[in-house]
Amino acid sequence: MDDEGRAELKMKIVEEIEVQKHLIVSFTSTSKPVAPDNAIGRLTRMEAISSQGISEASLNSARSKLVKLEKALSKLDLPDFGICARCSNPIPQGRIMLMPENVLCVSCAEKN
Repeated sequence: MDDEGRAELKMKIVEEIEVQKHLIVSFTSTSKPVAPDNAIGRLTRMEAISSQGISEASLNSARSKLVKLEKALSKLDLPDFGICARCSNPIPQGRIMLMPENVLCVSCAEKN
């Protein structure tokens, strides 16, 4: 990857980190437990609990992606950045631009 590509990728990663931080704040507020004394109907309460569970899963996913993005940002200038962690083949630049947090090429990722 050339210097221009790395600069573009760095900007994309920084933007995506900000998006994930915003999502974490949003999901944190929506994943709070539903109070048992809440005076809503039984079905509405079940829906609220279900929605809370979905928010928790989304929160965990956003946190995980944030960690991976920060790790990718820290390794961006290393010579082995963009090399598959499993097979040591170069990861296509298009894949890196779409998912900079991934460390596997498409072939290796499909084997998981």
